Amino acid sequence: MARQERALRTRNALIDSAAEQFDRDGFETASLATISACAGVSNGALHFHFASKAALAGAVREAAAQRLGRITGSERRPGDVTLQTLIDASHALVQGLRGDVVLRAGFGLGNNPASRDPGEDPHGLWQDWVEATFARADREGELAPKVSPHDAALAVVAALAGFEALGGQDPQWLSPTTLTRFWGLLLPRLAHESVLEGLLASGAGSEDI
Repeated sequence: MARQERALRTRNALIDSAAEQFDRDGFETASLATISACAGVSNGALHFHFASKAALAGAVREAAAQRLGRITGSERRPGDVTLQTLIDASHALVQGLRGDVVLRAGFGLGNNPASRDPGEDPHGLWQDWVEATFARADREGELAPKVSPHDAALAVVAALAGFEALGGQDPQWLSPTTLTRFWGLLLPRLAHESVLEGLLASGAGSEDI
């Protein structure tokens, strides 16, 4: 058991180190030697756990997908408004992209075909969840007349991808204020009047901005 725990700690340390290097230097530039050194393990230990840099990148994306699953997988309570669930998840995702290097690197690697190996793609998982959530909101009568759930999902997914990309150069794009303003602009066009007044663009549990 102690050996398995050490192996798991080593693997997690390599994933964390790789995420930092991929996020800072990019997939192509990051070196396995630097990743192993920053993780405090030997090159041999790295290759024991991961056969290639692409396999290591796949593990980072998988870890990011698990973090995303915790964001989108919160259990709904009776009476929860589906659109508010979506708003809250988007704020949690932006917060994660701002402060969690594994989540940020996993999303960034999804944009790089060279880093791909079979495994989870956080971008695809996020898009699938947003589409499913808008479809549920439509069934529950929360969308304004003539609003297409598919088109609404495209707008939100594209906007969050833009915030992610721009946030690499200017952290303001990943600020709660920026996302709140986005929702404040979109919700009057998107939400049915029966739920619009109760929606918090800043996320439930936060003071509106």
